[in-house]
Amino acid sequence: MKIYNNLNLNKKFKNSVIAIGNFDGIHLGHQKVLKQAKQKAKINKIPLGLISFEPMPVMFFNQKIKNHRINSLEQKKKQLKILKLNFILLIKFNKKFSFISADKFIKKIIFEKLRSKYVFVSKNFKFGKNRKGNINTLKKFQNTYGYKTIITPPLKKAKKIISSTLIRKKIQLGKITEANKLLNRPWSIEGKVIKGSKRGRKIGFPTCNIKLNDYIIPKLGVYSVMVKIGQIKKKGIANIGYRPTFNGQNLLLEVNIFGINKNLYNKEINVDFIKFIRSEKKFKSLEQLKKQIKIDIIQAKKNV
Repeated sequence: MKIYNNLNLNKKFKNSVIAIGNFDGIHLGHQKVLKQAKQKAKINKIPLGLISFEPMPVMFFNQKIKNHRINSLEQKKKQLKILKLNFILLIKFNKKFSFISADKFIKKIIFEKLRSKYVFVSKNFKFGKNRKGNINTLKKFQNTYGYKTIITPPLKKAKKIISSTLIRKKIQLGKITEANKLLNRPWSIEGKVIKGSKRGRKIGFPTCNIKLNDYIIPKLGVYSVMVKIGQIKKKGIANIGYRPTFNGQNLLLEVNIFGINKNLYNKEINVDFIKFIRSEKKFKSLEQLKKQIKIDIIQAKKNV
């Protein structure tokens, strides 16, 4: 899979099937769209590509939104590679790009740069300056520029439309098992292990500390997790919060990996969230905290 950060695409990727959107999370609904697009590409023997935007437009327009993403950009790339797309076009979303009209986006990118034959979008798709473009805009120009607009109906589960918004809400409420079903895989956080205060090690439960960066913040508390370190997979327990027992000030993900007691500083690890165990709590003493951690670990081992 080829990844482009500019519009200088190889000629072999022109005359293709294109899906457009943020695709945050690559959830079951996204997977359905891309499966249909892939089928269209296979029938017509043409490439399949995706257009997405970095940063996500909602985060560009509202600088106060710091924690929004279900997946990091690298995780998105990995998921799309699994789905066997031919290429991704990651358009840098900045002030200049935000002023491009919907008509110009169609002419300059969909037509002139890509020569797209089929354009897959959701029925609520909005694009162009001030979000004035929609599916009707795409249909209006499809005969002029030689492509066909394909609107994919939303996928529903328990009578609710599967969307990135719904999954974010599930994560924020600690309903991880439900979010995982909608993603068709465990929700995960990837990051580099940073140095902490070593309090966990001092009380007998060493942890790997990871910053949340721009991930959506889940319900604060304790989770059973599965941790990947390169090719190694280990069960573990994680806490997301401020560590109130120690009067902590910074939000942090702390992971105790079962069976590993070595230094993992600067190592990249992937933390799969399996099940919410309990909310974050301030304990009156270290002994109370240690006693609760032992109970949490027993529960975590049952869940993973």
